[in-house]
Amino acid sequence: MKIAMLAPISWRTPPRHYGPWEWVVSMLTEGLTRRGIDVTLYATADSVTSARLRSVVPRPCSEDEELDPKVWECLHISSVFEEAAEFDLIHNNFDFLPLSYSGLVDTPMVTTIHGFSSPRILPVYRKYNGRAHYVAISSSDRSPELDYAATIHHGIPVKNYPFRQIPEDYLLFFGRIHHEKGAYESIRLAKQVGLPLVIAGIIQDQNYFDRYVAPYLDGENVRYVGPVMAEAKAEILGKARALLHLINFDEPFGLSVAESMACGTPVIAFNRGSMPELIKDGTTGYLVDDLDQARLAISRLDSLDRQACRSHVEKNFTVDLMVDRYLAVYKKIVQS
Repeated sequence: MKIAMLAPISWRTPPRHYGPWEWVVSMLTEGLTRRGIDVTLYATADSVTSARLRSVVPRPCSEDEELDPKVWECLHISSVFEEAAEFDLIHNNFDFLPLSYSGLVDTPMVTTIHGFSSPRILPVYRKYNGRAHYVAISSSDRSPELDYAATIHHGIPVKNYPFRQIPEDYLLFFGRIHHEKGAYESIRLAKQVGLPLVIAGIIQDQNYFDRYVAPYLDGENVRYVGPVMAEAKAEILGKARALLHLINFDEPFGLSVAESMACGTPVIAFNRGSMPELIKDGTTGYLVDDLDQARLAISRLDSLDRQACRSHVEKNFTVDLMVDRYLAVYKKIVQS
């Protein structure tokens, strides 16, 4: 089976720090290649892969302001479809735009929907519903207006996340600094319970950071450490008493939640979106509805078994499981 894997170009594949879609593409590509699948990865030219790499985009668009994203997106996507006849299947991880090319080629296409950025993009998905094969990344993120080939949770390379039985005495916010992710709510909670908070991630909304995060940074009780490089994630996640995931939107998945639990660190999350699919309430963390419940959850952290967090990820969110499930989808489509 020959697969064209279409990655986003906002960041490198795999990303140096932030870039969840690119990271999932990398893990899937490497996992398929280890299984002997012939994969050609379409990504930025600086990407790193054991598959065959094809690229027209010299650098990630989010790292070079000289690149016009619209121009390079157009060139990037068209390069895949101009070579579509070489492949048995195209796996689109580039959101809705490649769907508009799918009717021009005979090669079938799987599209992983990594979340809906807005209801306004649904008309494209509706138009190609039935022709394209959609994969949801969580049951909660399925649209009732679309048909799906499967729901496939993301998997992570658990071996890259050493288990830590004894944490240090701090709470962690790990994600993009934006209202959706709840950095301010995490600050409020940490202050209420009197525990230090470490904030890690890219600043996606500078105004939000300036108004709701920066005024509370004191270098001791609330610290911002910036984006964390891939090789350092396990350490900062594993040392935390808990990951705070007090989201203000219905998150489609949440890779940091799985990463945290893999290290043995439980997660306290608002009960929205995919969180009930990832977190086993009362075992690998707590699902809460407000800050009062979150404060109570902090007081109950010592009752959780950090090994249970690790085991939960090993059973449900590994790269091998993800690869198995995608291969089943690929084979069904190619053989139909």
